[in-house]
Amino acid sequence: MDSLNRNTASVNTYTERIVQFGEGNFLRAFANWMIHEMNKNAEFDAGVVAVQPIDQGLIKMLNDQDGLYTLYLNGIKNGEAISEHEIIDCIQRGINPYENPSDYLAIGENPDLRFVISNTTEAGIAYNADDKLEDAPQSSFPGKLTALLYKRFQTFGGASDKGMIVIPCELIDRNGDNLKRIILQYAADWNLGDEFVEWIEQDNIFCNTLVDRIVPGYPRDKMDRITKELGYKDNLVVEGEQFHLWVIEGPEAVKEEIPAETCGLNIVFTDNMEPYRTRKVRILNGAHTSLVPVGYLYGIDKVRESLEDKVVGGFLKDAIFEEICPTLDLPDDELKQFSNDVLDRFRNPYLEHALISISLNSTSKYKTRVLPSVLEYIKRKGELPQRLLFSLAALIAFYRGERNGEEIPLKDDQSALDFFKTQWATGNISSVAKATLENTDFWGTDLTQYDGLLEVVTKNLENIVNNGMQVALKS
Repeated sequence: MDSLNRNTASVNTYTERIVQFGEGNFLRAFANWMIHEMNKNAEFDAGVVAVQPIDQGLIKMLNDQDGLYTLYLNGIKNGEAISEHEIIDCIQRGINPYENPSDYLAIGENPDLRFVISNTTEAGIAYNADDKLEDAPQSSFPGKLTALLYKRFQTFGGASDKGMIVIPCELIDRNGDNLKRIILQYAADWNLGDEFVEWIEQDNIFCNTLVDRIVPGYPRDKMDRITKELGYKDNLVVEGEQFHLWVIEGPEAVKEEIPAETCGLNIVFTDNMEPYRTRKVRILNGAHTSLVPVGYLYGIDKVRESLEDKVVGGFLKDAIFEEICPTLDLPDDELKQFSNDVLDRFRNPYLEHALISISLNSTSKYKTRVLPSVLEYIKRKGELPQRLLFSLAALIAFYRGERNGEEIPLKDDQSALDFFKTQWATGNISSVAKATLENTDFWGTDLTQYDGLLEVVTKNLENIVNNGMQVALKS
């Protein structure tokens, strides 16, 4: 059986216009797929040079396949469960700067280069004081990028049209701003001069982003079947869900250079990404967190099964549409579409998310993902969000550590576990509720100060403990 490469597959070649730091599963299933779609449907003509950001990686394997790999997208699409696959051909070559530092810097001499994309993990955008310009290469990703940009600045004499659009995908807040700040720090450390700093400031664009697609990665347990289905060997098969969202905060010029709209891609260009970040945290993450204790204590183990259950699924839908969405400031149709997409993602038959596995640190998750909706709902409506508070009562019951006579494998900060162990040892449900809601270490505020909140949570907690989740939820 043939191996996948450009001799065995009929694919296209593109102009190298993008340098990409990172060759892992997420970028290949997310950004590279979108580039592939724009190349195919909008004549984007954007080839990618993939750079291995650390000394261990997949560049050799990627080069062995001439940058090609097969992407499977599995999930709900237009209301139906769909699994589809395609060879992605936008990566033209890969470079390991630890083995070929001169080849790496030579990327900066390419006049066609326009974009930088990265995903070097949350720890990747970090300053390392030990990095030097003469290192080959620098240890940090920002150090490597600074050296590359300086090479480009020197090669083209600081020409304004040779600046770059930098679009990082690392999961940290204000990723573009942070990356730019560190690059300017290196420019000062390495005495690269005022003209270089001015070029960075005026002629390069650093975007902040929000990325969203579940990427399970390499389907090791399915590869025998997949290889037989494909008819060729591919060591870089990657799986992702159908849903995708890329929010890019930057000037209008960025949107003009990326033909996303003509391809129907869910790329949002904006001058303020915060409403989209808030939407994701409150609807997607907040729904997850609200669901976990309710579904688990109901007797369900998986996210998908929770949505398929009429009672639990109905509870979650009502919580999203009636109590979370009214706290957000985006247009109603956008919130409705995103919420329906979230529910489809939860129903994805190709992904099995165990409720217990996403219960880690549920107290802090409730504080950041759900409590803001609770407090905003009270502020806007002047009343209590009953379902989100029922979920809070379920969370307190969950930390009792028992389901149908079996121990729940709780995972949280030890201080949180010790707190609940002490409280539940009293056997007094109302005192457990009161002590939990008063715990400012959990919530950053005393929740008993909100009229009626303690009474609602206590009533629900007593119902859950005394009568069981199925009775309590139905009531």
